[in-house]
Amino acid sequence: MKNHTFFLVLFLLPIVNVAQDSTNAVEKRIYRTKPLKKAQVLKIDGVLDDLGWKTVEWAGNFIESQPDENTPPSQKTNFKIMYDQKFLYVAYKCFDDEPDKIEKRLSRRDGFAGDRITLVLDTYHDKRTAFSFTITAAGVKGDEFVSQNGNNWDSSWNPIWYAASAMDSEGWTAEIKIPLSQLKFGKSEEQVWGLQVNRMLFRKDERSVWQRIPRDVSGFVSEFGELHGLINLEAQKQLEIQPFAVTQLDTYPAEEGNPFRDGNDFELNGGLDAKIGITNDLTLDLTVNPDFGQVEADPAAIALDGFQVFFREQRPFFVENKNIFDYQFANGFDNLFYSRRIGRSPQGSVGENPINDSSSVNDEYIDTPSNTTILGAAKFSGKTKDGWSIGVLESVTSREVAKVKDNEGYKREAIVEPLTNYVVGRVQKDFNKRNSFIGGIFTATHRDLGDVLNIDYNNTGTDETSELVGLRENNLNMLHKSAYTGGIDFRHNWKDRKYFVEGNIVASHVEGSKEAIKHTQQSLTHLFQRIDANHVGVDPNRTSLTGTGGKLVTGKSGGGNWRYEGGVFWRSPELELNDIGFLRQADDVRQFTEINYLFLKPTKFYRRAATGFNQSAAFDFEGNYNRIQYSLEGDINYVNNWWTEIEMIHKPRIFTNTILRGGPRYRFSQENIAVLFFGSDKRKKFNFTMGHVNSFTQQNNFSYRRYVLRLNYQPFNAFSMSLNPEFEENPNKTQYVTEQNFNNTTRYITAEIDQQTLSASIRLNYSINPDLTIQYYGQPFVSRGRYTNFNYVNNATASDLRDRVTLYDQNQISFADDTYSVDEDKNGTVDYTFDNPDFSFVQFRSNLVLRWEYIPGSEMFLVWSQGITGDGNPSNHLFRSLDNQVLGQQPENTFLIKATYRFVL
Repeated sequence: MKNHTFFLVLFLLPIVNVAQDSTNAVEKRIYRTKPLKKAQVLKIDGVLDDLGWKTVEWAGNFIESQPDENTPPSQKTNFKIMYDQKFLYVAYKCFDDEPDKIEKRLSRRDGFAGDRITLVLDTYHDKRTAFSFTITAAGVKGDEFVSQNGNNWDSSWNPIWYAASAMDSEGWTAEIKIPLSQLKFGKSEEQVWGLQVNRMLFRKDERSVWQRIPRDVSGFVSEFGELHGLINLEAQKQLEIQPFAVTQLDTYPAEEGNPFRDGNDFELNGGLDAKIGITNDLTLDLTVNPDFGQVEADPAAIALDGFQVFFREQRPFFVENKNIFDYQFANGFDNLFYSRRIGRSPQGSVGENPINDSSSVNDEYIDTPSNTTILGAAKFSGKTKDGWSIGVLESVTSREVAKVKDNEGYKREAIVEPLTNYVVGRVQKDFNKRNSFIGGIFTATHRDLGDVLNIDYNNTGTDETSELVGLRENNLNMLHKSAYTGGIDFRHNWKDRKYFVEGNIVASHVEGSKEAIKHTQQSLTHLFQRIDANHVGVDPNRTSLTGTGGKLVTGKSGGGNWRYEGGVFWRSPELELNDIGFLRQADDVRQFTEINYLFLKPTKFYRRAATGFNQSAAFDFEGNYNRIQYSLEGDINYVNNWWTEIEMIHKPRIFTNTILRGGPRYRFSQENIAVLFFGSDKRKKFNFTMGHVNSFTQQNNFSYRRYVLRLNYQPFNAFSMSLNPEFEENPNKTQYVTEQNFNNTTRYITAEIDQQTLSASIRLNYSINPDLTIQYYGQPFVSRGRYTNFNYVNNATASDLRDRVTLYDQNQISFADDTYSVDEDKNGTVDYTFDNPDFSFVQFRSNLVLRWEYIPGSEMFLVWSQGITGDGNPSNHLFRSLDNQVLGQQPENTFLIKATYRFVL
């Protein structure tokens, strides 16, 4: 009871105003611009010699924000802003008394390397979102969309704008020209925008800003100064059309007799992207038959716990403005919209269809699409001057068919993904002087499962003369016919945004056949079949599921040195989001608290530092107390810009409902974790990071050891390289293997596993100029697991590991022909068998991309991708597996040329 009282006090602590904060009010600065006269022309070449610039005065008097907040910077900075009815113009004068030390590092767009200066505009003046434009001393552009009051910077936003920089004896200068069509703002006789200008003096890691923002405030955009003088700006109806063409050649090892694997495939494709300004602040994005061939490959991963792996979105159409559609409602990656569901790999399998079971037919070959084709997608999004943030997305993916042939030419087809429509709607409204918002979301997924065909052809020589013999069967009856989710969220800030309360509630409803809903109930996310659960159970007659989830958090996010928050979130057993969202586990209730102390004033020892304490507890909807965890963490950035991060975690109670895949609730032994990462000054041309994670448990139940090394080197301004090797060891005495029946009793079989994983990501970047770059990414990956000391679960919740499982002795288990045979009662008869679970997964993926932005907004890509995936020998060590599978095998290659041209009308 005392512990629960302590947690309650921590949760309620943020609501109580116990002390006055020390932050002093900072006066808002105002810059007043003037229009450019019609006869005046500003040439964007970085040289500030155009007469038009003399119309307005320089603004300056920057203040240092890092490392010493509210002190004069070491170098002066000035800027000017002008406009006409089409463009906003900005001139910069970055003084430097050591011009030969200015860092002019080249990178591709959004590289943010070297000396640079950034203009940030809150054109909505909502004090939460902004547009950021960066120009470096080397002339490299960077642009980001800022949301969540500066907590989220999205570099996927790529507007058309123009910039140039130049050097002189006093430092460096720059000019930028931003089309007003790329900005969003409401109608008003005089626009008032939030304004901030931020300069990075790279060699000193010194940031100075035009509008001072005290380090202890809770926001960024909300603290901007203001830009005045924008009179009678005309609404800019944006219209951009960007057609593209793609040629692609795939080469791979030919397979004798396989008509689908003759050694190469060639494809010519094309599509269209468009951006239409419906109003000056709302935009419609369209894409038809999109291609994402230049997107970097996902990192390799293997998950023995059976849960799906979250991969970040990298496709441009879905990445841009993704903040508008985001709806993280709990913790981790749980989200009502996970765009990777659109265009996913087909979910059906020919081999799983009882009629089209190719595994039972000799010499059959199957050609299954690797991804679902996105026929088209539309996205309507933006924010109005009244504080309405709106996003609507719809996408249609095609029906995908797998083809099956044998050596005699007999062919049949099976649908492996139905025609599917996805819809997402998102809205938020600001109020209370932009200190609060309330919003909602709705998603819908509809699949055409009405008449899914399997087609048998009696081949007589050509596809045109093939005879349809009429075999109809749905091989995707495990999919939901429709799925809906909805949610409401809010946030309220008070006392100059120092304190906050936020929350949300979500609901889901899925419909489908009895088989589909039964499959959902028994999936790893839900596990209604758990034998010891009284609050859930599988109902084979259900054709729908409805669930809920939500979060409530309150805390202190600014003012003084202390930050704290506490909250609770829940996911009901029937909550299901995985048709268009991401949900790892349902049936979960969690409480958490977090307290942090920030060291805001630099000393002779450090530039900045912080420490924090976290606590969390987990329960299920039956009331089972599953987990308690405490952690203590800290990070420090030293005066020489080296840094250290440390964390210690204690887990005295660990129960899980999922590890036995439908078996009883299971207990793990008490765990302790130590984390240490440190690194050198990231500004240096050579820098490194080293890290180690060490987890250990009572009775050596399991452990986790991770070793990280990150090396970055830039020998000259145009070229950089990085090497990030990682090694992991994850031994476990009770790794789940399978379940078997013994005398009408389910045996949950586990074993001791020795799992090791080795990977190394390699990146090379060469910038010929800011618009022409070459990038290489490669990652070899191998994970090996060897199983020994097989056992079965005896008492799943026993505190002693020896009581939890029972080891098979040598007279009970034998191994032959890659199969384990168990004679549990030792009567000379095999009671059950299971396959050898040892594995060695090897993969290599790489991308070599030449990107040329030959005019602003129009690009050409030359891409060479390689891939190898195979199974190594588990008895080999990791390097031998890499040698045999990566270096000893012929890779699959993709050669791609993609050209785009953006018409701005």
